[in-house]
Amino acid sequence: MNVHYAGPLEIGGPALLIGAGKMGGALLDGWLARGLEPSRVFVIDPALPEPALAKLKERGVRLAPQPGELENPAAIVVAVKPQLAQAALPAAAKFAGPATVVVSIMAGTTLSTIRAGLSEDAAIVRAMPNTPAAVGRGVTGAFAGPGVDDRRRACAEALLKAVGDVVWVAEEGLIDAVTGVSGSGPAYVFLLVETMARAGVAQGLPPDVALTLARKTVEGAGELMRRSSEPPEILRKNVTSPNGTTAAALDVLMATDGLDPLMGRAIAAAVKRAKELAG
Repeated sequence: MNVHYAGPLEIGGPALLIGAGKMGGALLDGWLARGLEPSRVFVIDPALPEPALAKLKERGVRLAPQPGELENPAAIVVAVKPQLAQAALPAAAKFAGPATVVVSIMAGTTLSTIRAGLSEDAAIVRAMPNTPAAVGRGVTGAFAGPGVDDRRRACAEALLKAVGDVVWVAEEGLIDAVTGVSGSGPAYVFLLVETMARAGVAQGLPPDVALTLARKTVEGAGELMRRSSEPPEILRKNVTSPNGTTAAALDVLMATDGLDPLMGRAIAAAVKRAKELAG
């Protein structure tokens, strides 16, 4: 689904981004593309290479603010790896004000862990975006913790929607399931292309031809699904003629030991690992 907006991004105050790596950088690109004023965006990322910092300065983004320079931001987005939480959260705590919503995209980092680094009454949204956010076609699963009122939730959603769609879940524990399905999901699709290409080579196609066919097929199928109002099941049936080639392949993929149980085990493994990371 394409992302459509009624107007420029407005969140009611400045935003602080802690961590401007791949996902944080994708969010930042989305905010600026949506029209968020660069001078109202602050970035803290001591690990970012100097050339990347220079580019941010060129775009008008403000770096490494001091507490007096940034007061009561509308939002603080923590976009660092989970193992860096202990360093990032004290930085966030310096700037969080009574009206601030803290949005964490740290995988496996629970509300209780985040609160321990901020304060017990912090308004926190846990979110799990995925890598298509880099091209504005991501999807983010989000959970609003206690204290996140409608205004803060709307602020968090506006920031996350700058890179794709947002789906809210009712329980924090479901963020692990979001991680298993969509957070890790792009890797499953890329693997599908790899395996289709290898199977094509096994049937005699040159590797470059097999890869092109597999890649373009997945791209096209995704675009068809995006544009169609039909559910995937109907789209699958529409391309499957009785006793035809597609049906023969689906007999294998839909067997009792086929794709369904395999994907179930794969996503369960991802969810299990997410829970382990959460401690």
